Amino acid sequence: MSSCLMEGNEAVAWGALASGCRFFAGYPITPATTIFNTLLKIIPPAGGICMQGEDEIASIGYCLGASMAGLKSMTATSGPGLSLYSEQISFAIGSEIPLVIVDVQRLGPSTGSATRGADGDVQFMRWGNSGGLPVIVLAPVDVADCFVLTMHAFNLAEEFRCPVFIASNKEIAMTKESFDPDALIKPAIIDRIVSNEEKFFPFEVKEGCLVPQFLPIGGKTLVRQTSSTHGDDGYITTDYNVISRFQNRLKNKIDSAAGSFAFHESFIEEEADTLIITYGVTARAAKAVYDEQKKLGRPVSLLILKTLWPVPEKLIRDKAETANRVFVFEMNMGQYYGEIRRILPDKKVEFLGRMDGRLISPRQITEALGNG
Repeated sequence: MSSCLMEGNEAVAWGALASGCRFFAGYPITPATTIFNTLLKIIPPAGGICMQGEDEIASIGYCLGASMAGLKSMTATSGPGLSLYSEQISFAIGSEIPLVIVDVQRLGPSTGSATRGADGDVQFMRWGNSGGLPVIVLAPVDVADCFVLTMHAFNLAEEFRCPVFIASNKEIAMTKESFDPDALIKPAIIDRIVSNEEKFFPFEVKEGCLVPQFLPIGGKTLVRQTSSTHGDDGYITTDYNVISRFQNRLKNKIDSAAGSFAFHESFIEEEADTLIITYGVTARAAKAVYDEQKKLGRPVSLLILKTLWPVPEKLIRDKAETANRVFVFEMNMGQYYGEIRRILPDKKVEFLGRMDGRLISPRQITEALGNG
């Protein structure tokens, strides 16, 4: 691919293809449908499958089945569809099924405004599973991010055998931008570790590891899958010790590695008293303010988070170390603001949000900083 004009949804689709994704199932929903439309054109020629389920529940179920059979799989939806995904997300977590889920957020609640962007699903992506176990959520800022972070999402899903979310937004997803995919720094492709042992326990982990090896269902070796609590062999269990060990491993395999995928951009000014923390499309307005304030001789620092969950706590503390004031800007009523306050209890943390279908503007950010 050479330099091209592409919207965020198209970049997600091409990033998935470059990652080795060969199965997609989804149900049409604004503003995520053009991911489906793009993959419908590019996956079949690559030997993959792209299909529409009868609804969102069936679509994610198809993806889980395809992943258990060994295919890298992805689905895409928006808030109303994500709500329907919830039970299957829990299944993917408990049965350690790799899957990439793109949530192109739109204004809620419920059906909300299908053509207006928001970041109102941030907490739902994290906590929308029974059991509350950790997941990985990545947040692109622009079209280039949509491509690269999709590749990272597939790598993380394969490496940790878990669902990984891409927290996009209608404004990123449906805005066309020029970018050159060949000029991007792309991660090396990671595939799940396939077992070569004759005696295979689907949830057994090797010493020093937290993630089990993989064998596809439907092969010569019997592979058990269940959504209930289970032992290494895949059989249902009520043994307290086995359940405790299993739950802690599911938590620790992601939380213990969080620092290795704390994707971000930072612009830290030594003399700045103020740090802006933001993510998603709002980061673009914040970057414009950072540039303008620096030009005016009133520098502020800026941290753009591209990994939202697990919360990159050490990164945030390190970047906020020299700041006395911290401002959080996001397109909701403060869903990530609470996390920043929790992490930085010794700082003055302030918030500006918007959830009415309009973007947060550079002027609003400047006025909130008191530098207007």
